[in-house]
Amino acid sequence: MNLKASILSLIAATVLTVGMTNSANAQASIAPFAPGEGPVLADGVAKEMEGVDILEHLGDTIPLATVLIGDDGKETTLGAILASGKPVMLHMGYYKCPMLCTLVLNEAIRSLSKVDLSIGKDFDLVSISINPKESNELAHAKKMGYMAEYGRAGSDQGARFLTAPQTAEGAKAPAAIAESVGFQYKELPSGEYSHPAMLAMIASDGRIVRYLYGVKFDPTTMRMAIVEAGEGKIGTPLDRFILWCHQYDPASQGYVVFAMRLMKIGGAITVVVIATGLIYMFRRGARTAQLAPSSRLA
Repeated sequence: MNLKASILSLIAATVLTVGMTNSANAQASIAPFAPGEGPVLADGVAKEMEGVDILEHLGDTIPLATVLIGDDGKETTLGAILASGKPVMLHMGYYKCPMLCTLVLNEAIRSLSKVDLSIGKDFDLVSISINPKESNELAHAKKMGYMAEYGRAGSDQGARFLTAPQTAEGAKAPAAIAESVGFQYKELPSGEYSHPAMLAMIASDGRIVRYLYGVKFDPTTMRMAIVEAGEGKIGTPLDRFILWCHQYDPASQGYVVFAMRLMKIGGAITVVVIATGLIYMFRRGARTAQLAPSSRLA
């Protein structure tokens, strides 16, 4: 029994040490993130960028009944698009943007081309113009150009490039969507718009699940975000297990190992190993006792 106790103590100490190390590493790698916190702007651009930001609304639901115009000229809503049951990758910007929107969509399509999940099959791509003056014809031209670059059959059925209805009330529709996802932008005197760069992952019930920032996107991160927004409906069981072991880190703009969940897995494996070892030892001891000759007193 002393030997068994020593073995158990040694294993427990090892598990505890590994767990504390993993937890410390995870805390060091995940920097705190405050919505609205961003880099200090130079004086020359501060005025144009004032009020331009992303305020994360994770878990909130976007307005599903807001009417928009599809690139085919027909009215639609985000609720109608999400009725397919697929998650949506949402882009906010405008189609005549001279720089940022083009960069975001270019890099998004390039990264998605390296992901084995497909637009139209596993998820939909929705781009909404924040400029109420842009037409559905322009949206259609943009869509077809990007889908030609993407090059996957049927992808055009899952790509929705939307504009505002050409009415006074309809012009407010993109702003309502932007407000719901915390996409803060402003129109400049030149007629251009200052806006942030982001993609938002929307679950099939309209909830905001994840934000992806910047103009370059890691394909692995994009895939995990799509699987996360799919909430178990897309991807393989291995994908869902890997996602369960990770959490999104805004500081590194990617998914990092969640130490506590690894500790749970490690703990479960340790319990199984210990239990198996103890059962083997007890059975071996019992068998030895049965085979040993009994001693008799003279």
